Amino acid sequence: MAIRFLIVIAISLFAFSAVAQKSKQVLPFSVRLESYEIDSFPALQSFAFATWKGKWLLVGGRKDGLHRRQPWASFNEAGQNNVLYVADPEKRVVWNYSLKHLPVSMQEQLQSTNMEFYQVDNKLILAGGYGYSKTADDHITYPYLTILKVDEIIDAVINQRSPDNAFVQIKDQRMAVTGGRLGKIGDTLVLVCGQRFDGMYNPMGPDHGPGFEQQYSNEIRKFNIAYENNVPVIKNYRAIKDSVNLHRRDYNLVPQIFKQNEFGYSIYSGVFQYTTDLPFTNFVDIHTGTYKVNNKFSQQFSHYHSAVLPMYDKGTSIMYSIFFGGIAQFYPDYKGKIIKNDEVPFTKTISVITRNGNKVEESYLPLKMPGYLGAAAEFIFMPELTLYNDGIADLQQLKNDEIAVGYIVGGINSSEKNIFFSNTGKESKANSSIIKVFIKRESKYIKPEKM
Repeated sequence: MAIRFLIVIAISLFAFSAVAQKSKQVLPFSVRLESYEIDSFPALQSFAFATWKGKWLLVGGRKDGLHRRQPWASFNEAGQNNVLYVADPEKRVVWNYSLKHLPVSMQEQLQSTNMEFYQVDNKLILAGGYGYSKTADDHITYPYLTILKVDEIIDAVINQRSPDNAFVQIKDQRMAVTGGRLGKIGDTLVLVCGQRFDGMYNPMGPDHGPGFEQQYSNEIRKFNIAYENNVPVIKNYRAIKDSVNLHRRDYNLVPQIFKQNEFGYSIYSGVFQYTTDLPFTNFVDIHTGTYKVNNKFSQQFSHYHSAVLPMYDKGTSIMYSIFFGGIAQFYPDYKGKIIKNDEVPFTKTISVITRNGNKVEESYLPLKMPGYLGAAAEFIFMPELTLYNDGIADLQQLKNDEIAVGYIVGGINSSEKNIFFSNTGKESKANSSIIKVFIKRESKYIKPEKM
C-alpha cells in the first residue's frame, strides 16, 4: 500500500536493443518510448482501470505523490480521487463524473487507493482498497466486492447521465484487502497477497502516535462469482495460506505461460521481509491449482508495483516480462555498475525477466524511463493488439516493423531517487503524462545472459 516523481514533457526516446549487463547478447526485440500529454487527463497513482472499444475507465487511486510520513498528512482525504474518468487516448479526449451522486458505500470504496481489480468482458471487478471513510471517521480497508458494467458507465460518463444502475456491491470481509492483486485462472478468480490496514498510517508503529491494525492476508484466495437475482455471490471460496512466502503487498502479479502452454501468474518481489524492511527478491509461481516458490532467483529491479509488459514467444517457448521503472533496492549507474541502496529508491531502470523453462534471467535495457516514473503505474494494451493470452502480448505476431503495443499510465513522478525521509509533499506528484510503448521484433538475436 505504501509506495515510496519531474514533469515529463512530450519526448521521443530512440530505440535501443535490450542488452543484458556484462553481455553483448541481445533480446529479440527493441523498445521505444514516446511521452505525451492530454488536456484534462488526470494525474493518478494506484488506481484501477478497465477498457472498452479503445476507451479507458479510471477508478479510484490517489491524486498526490508518495505518501508522507506524518500520519495527519498521509493518505489524507484531499488526495483521494472522487471522480470517474473516461479517456480516449488516441483522440485525446477526457470526460469525468463525480462519485458524489452514488450511494455512500460505493462513493467511499471507489475513491480508495490500491483496490484489487480485474476485468471480465464488460465487467470490472473491484475488491477492497484503503482510504479515509467519513462513515467510519477513520482510514479503513473496505470490505466490499463491487462490480461495474464498463460499457454502460463509459456511455453514461460521456453523456453525463447517472450510471447508478451500472454498479452492484456486496459486503464481504474476505474482500477487505489492499495492496494485493486480482487475477483469473480458468473460471476462478484469485485474490493474491496484500493486507488489511485499518487506521492512520504511522511509520513509527501503532505504539507511537495514532494506532492502526495491520494484518497481511498471507494467502491466495480463490473464488467464483455467481449471480442470484442480479446480485453477485461469492462461491467456492478457499484459501491457500503461507505466512512466509505470501507475506507480501505492493508487488507485481504478472501473467505467465508455463510449460505445456499452461497459463498462470508470478508474484514478483513485494514488501516487506519479516526480519528487515527490504523487498523480497525471490518469486512465487501460481498455476496447476497451487503455488511454487523459487528461491534460486534473486530479483534486483522493480521491487514495488510498477507498469509491466508481459510477452510470450511461442516459437521458442520463452516468456519475457518488461518492468518499467518503479522502486528498487538496486539500479545500474551510468557505467553499468549495479548500485545497492537499502533506502529502496525510485529508479529509471527498464528491466526484463526472461524465462526459458526452468532458466530465469534478469537483464536491463540501456533505455531508461524519462524520469523517476513507473511506480504505482499501469500498463494498458492497445485495443487492436493481438494477445497470446489474457494480459500477455504475442511476440510471434509482432513483425520486424515497429508497432505500438500499449501505454504506461499514471503512477508516481518523483523529483529524486530518495525522498521518503525528507518528503514534504512537494518532492513527488501523481503522473499525468502518457507514455506510449513501441516494440520492434528483431529477426536475429541471442538470448541474454543472466545478471
